[in-house]
Amino acid sequence: MVASAGEAGLTAPPRRLIGRHGGGNVPPATGPVEGFDPAGGIALLDDLKVACVFLTRLPVRLTHEVSLRDLADAVYAFPVVGVLVGAAGGIAYVLLGQIGLAGLPAAVLALMVMVAITGALHEDGLADTADAIGVGSNRQRALEVMRDSRIGSYGAVAVAFALLARASAYGLFWEPGFFLRAAVCAAAVSRAAIPVVMLLQPSAKSSGLAASAGRPEPGRVYAAVGIAVALALLLLSGAAFKALAAAALAAAAAAWWLGRRFGGCTGDTLGAVQQAAEIGFLMALATELSPG
Repeated sequence: MVASAGEAGLTAPPRRLIGRHGGGNVPPATGPVEGFDPAGGIALLDDLKVACVFLTRLPVRLTHEVSLRDLADAVYAFPVVGVLVGAAGGIAYVLLGQIGLAGLPAAVLALMVMVAITGALHEDGLADTADAIGVGSNRQRALEVMRDSRIGSYGAVAVAFALLARASAYGLFWEPGFFLRAAVCAAAVSRAAIPVVMLLQPSAKSSGLAASAGRPEPGRVYAAVGIAVALALLLLSGAAFKALAAAALAAAAAAWWLGRRFGGCTGDTLGAVQQAAEIGFLMALATELSPG
């Protein structure tokens, strides 16, 4: 039976997690989860399923109840979810090329596929974060605005610019094979930034994703980063170095500023950091164009 998040026993719907202000009935975690031993707890495949449930709209078969705390165990699978998302967009671009569509038009459609698979999860987090920034310096008021599901003018503009930035970069990757590799790596690397921020920053709220999931165990975060970096180096060779550096710089700058602004991280700011990392990666890669 393919279950939805709620039917599978999730304490909170996945749409209220990364890029949404989760919470549900899960009590806040008080510290890191146990050591990185995937085989000893939830199996590797189950961790990937948990990550898919929280980060995508893909129908996933879950055989046991999971909660927000299981998200901390599954963070090393975030880049793998990114591979699935990026591969879907890359394959869409390749197929569009078979009917004579390439360049920016095909890139826009491929980007639409990737956004649809995630349900615009991270874009939604970026929008809520931008709206919260727009209310001024009152931190409590900003967090209240962040919890509002309605998108304001700041959020709409932020998402529009983020989509334009990504589409413009993807539009330069004419060669289908290069587009596929770039999409896979950008999606994987940007999602590896999420657990890093979860580890390094406290929760800005007493409830929500960051508070309920708790900080992931460092070994799992290192695994996420290692998977993403190894994948980028394997698929993009020398071009990966500048792209990885740009993604790290963009994510670090966004996380640092947002952490100071809101007093820590939230599900929405994690979505904003993911968007910053992906844009940084793609923009740097665009300067290293070597499709051949």
